[in-house]
Amino acid sequence: MKHYSPTDYVNWLEEYKVRQKAGLEARKIVASFSKRFFSEHVPCNGFSDIENLEGPEIFFEDELVCILNMEGRKALTWKYYAKKILYYLRQQKILNNLKAFLQQPDDYESYLEGAVYIDQYCNPLSDISLKDIQAQIDNIVELVCKTLRGMNSRHPSLAFKAGESSMIMEIELQSQVLDAMNYVLYDQLKFKGNRMDYYNALNLYMHQVLIRRTGIPISMSLLYLTIARQLGVPLEPVNFPSHFLLRWCQGAEGATLDIFDYIYIDAFGKGKQLTVKECEYLIGQHVTAALYGVVNVKKVLQRMVGNLLSLGKREGIDQSYQLLRDSLDLYLAMYPDQVQLLLLQARLYFHLGIWPEKVLDILQHIQTLDPGQHGAVGYLVQHTLEHIERKKEEVGVEVKLRSHEKHRDVCYSIGLIMKHKRYGYNCVIYGWDPTCMMGHEWIRNMNVHSLPHGHHQPFYNVLVEDGSCRYAAQENLEYNVEPQEISHPDVGRYFSEFTGTHYIPNAELEIRYPEDLESVYETVQNIYSAKKEDIE
Repeated sequence: MKHYSPTDYVNWLEEYKVRQKAGLEARKIVASFSKRFFSEHVPCNGFSDIENLEGPEIFFEDELVCILNMEGRKALTWKYYAKKILYYLRQQKILNNLKAFLQQPDDYESYLEGAVYIDQYCNPLSDISLKDIQAQIDNIVELVCKTLRGMNSRHPSLAFKAGESSMIMEIELQSQVLDAMNYVLYDQLKFKGNRMDYYNALNLYMHQVLIRRTGIPISMSLLYLTIARQLGVPLEPVNFPSHFLLRWCQGAEGATLDIFDYIYIDAFGKGKQLTVKECEYLIGQHVTAALYGVVNVKKVLQRMVGNLLSLGKREGIDQSYQLLRDSLDLYLAMYPDQVQLLLLQARLYFHLGIWPEKVLDILQHIQTLDPGQHGAVGYLVQHTLEHIERKKEEVGVEVKLRSHEKHRDVCYSIGLIMKHKRYGYNCVIYGWDPTCMMGHEWIRNMNVHSLPHGHHQPFYNVLVEDGSCRYAAQENLEYNVEPQEISHPDVGRYFSEFTGTHYIPNAELEIRYPEDLESVYETVQNIYSAKKEDIE
């Protein structure tokens, strides 16, 4: 109902018809994705059908959400592609909103709004809105006012109405607000800087900062700044190296000021007020006066996204590099001609084997911006074109029959839940080869020759519970007699349902392994018959 005005007349029957039509269109597109994109990442133009849909986008999104909320262990492939489509749609909308936001004049200082766009873009499937986050901050402001009332019942901030942008000029009255804020935030609500888990992206998402009551200097500062300004204290953001700060002016209005006319506030450090000397002690180095200056919204967002970019580069387990991809999108939305970041984006897509046409577009843009990059650009162009040609040369689907003589040593089937004997991880098989199909370098690096059966044994493609994909030797795998769901983002790409004992392949995977499902049923039946005998 948030999309309808209570004062407007709505023909609900017509609305229902439009919603029903949008729902049918959504399901038709979702159903087509597995067949179209099973063998590759959904290409850039793969979403063109969605972008060209007629009717309100909210209805289409609503149907995708309905698919995601279907009964837990079924329709996994539908959910997989519905999630991808919803992710794409929402990110496109958020990115357009962010670009419009960045076109605002320099005196438009809604730091919180910009931070929420970053939060939304990195978490497009979460229900995050500026309205909700502002409501939570308003609740904190109410608590501060309650404390302030006990300190000074006639304080002018108490008369401010919601949405007002009045400022208090007297330093003593401003000081009372900051004292009340520090008490509420750090003593009453127990907000604190996250020293124990500093390098966690959650510390940069404003909705998570409010939920977990912790963050890093920049996110804690934006929360502190927003509350202070609502209560009439004109704090300003300072892009201080290694530790984001706020500054609080102590000089007379209209006077010529220098860096010593400000007190610097460390919101990460429980609102501690610092001198210039103490700021330098905080980071252990002397800095120039320019670094104590105030920065605009765009520079603040640049630093936030820069932090996310650094975290994205550090990611080890996430083989999709989603945080790195999202932070690159955000940074290039603000600074579209950053050659090194464009090059990183092109290399990332090339490494992941996705969107080769987009890689070529990025490389052409880099060449236009900086012809000096022709070496790196030329290498990537050549290999990307080779990749495109290989894709064109690929013939039909390879079908693997268990009954074939060359597959006689294959013991396990797709869909079985396995355990690795050496490393102990749980996984599900989504493919197999009668012998190791990796190159000599991989075989050498993985020390496959040290295995009793070496590379002359079946190898299995497995989705691991930690989110990784691995290629495991048959002798290293065993049945998991207590099977459990595998929490891997790509499970739905290959399987349609989890039965409680095994996964059922979707139509595309079953075409490639047509005899495996029957083998799975036999294996599961044998395992549970043996378990039953042991119990008896």
